[in-house]
Amino acid sequence: MTVEIILVFLILFVTIVLFAFELFPVDKIAIFIIVSLALTGLVSPEEAIAGFSNSATITVLALMIIAIGLEDTGVIATLARYLKNLHVLPLLLLLPVFMLITAGISAFISTTAVVIVFIKIIDELAKRFNISNSKLLLPISFAGILGGSCTLMGTSTNLIVNSVSQNLGVERFSFFEFSQYGIVFLAAGIIVITIASKWLPKEPQESIPAEYELENFVTSVTIVAGSKLIGKRIEETFLYNNPEISLLKLTRNMQITNAPGKYIELQENDRLLLMCDIENLARLNTSEEFKVHKSNTELLEKGITDASEENIESKDAEEMIFVELLILPGSNLIGKTIKQIRELSLVNATPLAIKKRINIRNTKERLIRKDIQKIAVKPGDRVLIELHQSDLDQVQQIENVAILREHETTVDKSSKAMLAFGILVAVIALAASGVLSILVSALMGVALLLLTKCIELNDVYHRVNWQVIFLLAGMIPLGIAMHNSGADSWISEQLLIVLSGKSNFMIIGLIFASTMLLSGVISNNATAIIMTPVAIAVAAGFGLDVKPFILAVLFGANFSFFTPMGYQTNTLIYGMGLYKFKHFLIIGGILSLVLLTLGTFMLSSLL
Repeated sequence: MTVEIILVFLILFVTIVLFAFELFPVDKIAIFIIVSLALTGLVSPEEAIAGFSNSATITVLALMIIAIGLEDTGVIATLARYLKNLHVLPLLLLLPVFMLITAGISAFISTTAVVIVFIKIIDELAKRFNISNSKLLLPISFAGILGGSCTLMGTSTNLIVNSVSQNLGVERFSFFEFSQYGIVFLAAGIIVITIASKWLPKEPQESIPAEYELENFVTSVTIVAGSKLIGKRIEETFLYNNPEISLLKLTRNMQITNAPGKYIELQENDRLLLMCDIENLARLNTSEEFKVHKSNTELLEKGITDASEENIESKDAEEMIFVELLILPGSNLIGKTIKQIRELSLVNATPLAIKKRINIRNTKERLIRKDIQKIAVKPGDRVLIELHQSDLDQVQQIENVAILREHETTVDKSSKAMLAFGILVAVIALAASGVLSILVSALMGVALLLLTKCIELNDVYHRVNWQVIFLLAGMIPLGIAMHNSGADSWISEQLLIVLSGKSNFMIIGLIFASTMLLSGVISNNATAIIMTPVAIAVAAGFGLDVKPFILAVLFGANFSFFTPMGYQTNTLIYGMGLYKFKHFLIIGGILSLVLLTLGTFMLSSLL
């Protein structure tokens, strides 16, 4: 083993640890990889940045933009809402048909985009079908992953595998080359999930105030006559920079100030909305500075926390509601603390708490109310906000957040929906027929969406998930480094020794299983880039046809069902709190084993 190979393995090990434990955002990790490879001389400077110009990276970017156009014009939502006609079917037939339609859409539109739209309308669908959200969302995510594995443009993973293998001298895949295998996997997945759906949770969710225990943590107080706080600026009181008490809003003369600044002078009869624990609430209750409103619990149950005592007819006296936002990739709230979000005056809403997404480092859901100085929002987190009912429409306009409860989402009936759908069909037709490459056809689709004003570039800049683009740009040089250093050949040599004399079934099965296990811990795209050169080297070492090995990586990287970390859609629905890790481990694990066995049998028969 050479020094170069040791360096590659060291960088690869550190990368896997960083991905698995989410010590840094994926885009930062990607930059670290590029710099490390360039500094160690494992790749040339040109190769270090080759990922940014790689055809797969640009294709993924173009397809993301097309998905944004389809969502904005209402195409995806319209396709999803056709599912409402399925309510006449019994549950035993409803779920298979539901999954089949979802998979059909995901085969040609970004799986993540499709699942995000379903997340936004899941309450309405669950009510229409008279079943709990949890009976639908995990099957939708799994079906989307399976459907995306049926075509070359279905997922970014497919494009990455195709690009890496092309760079290593393997003939590229055609648009539908592996669709027959994807359809078999989809059929098996539908059967397994339909049978296993009875083990999905069906208990109704708690109300938002109950789930966040707001009656114990949010209280309204009024500054009484003679209080020592009167005339003092907020920065001069115990309310400022107090880790135990958060000042959420101030109401004065029917005017509301969210996240009031430190220079505001407090006055008699100021109404303050505070967040604190029960012990501090008890101290406030005995204080002579405040009048603690005894009806807070009663008001919270009604969803009202800041109504004036006079209940004057004005916007301030309208019904207050709690809304839970799921932070999606690309949101401009990512990276901000709750305190910073409060200071943004978010559509007249008051952020109250954050529920962090569960990951390997954090195996229990963390509800954060007071540690708002340092905790930053990440994709998959849930943020609880309070606002007036009349401001709900404005919240629905916030980009890349999904309103999980207390609302009904309306359908965008844009006249451009048919135009955008026609552009998508043209992109698919040109790529599938071979008239244009998928890269050129996708770029053409973006150009047409821009020309017809179905999308605006300024909007696209804010909504593209740049983390994925940087991830691809950073991981592609790592694949190049593995090839340059001979690390892929070294791994294949060790596998050749272990697998010598073994059947083709065992050889393909090991590649498939290794890829699947790795994709359960780190990104499926990263897994594909790491494993594709290894699979090609193993196939060459045994003198076997290389394409079945590449397909084993392609499907194995996509089929990370047994943990919620490997695939973005699973991460998002896990963050909603509907499922526990065991649902992925047991149901997803059974599905993974079935697909592993089925895939190994089908692909080994090609050798």
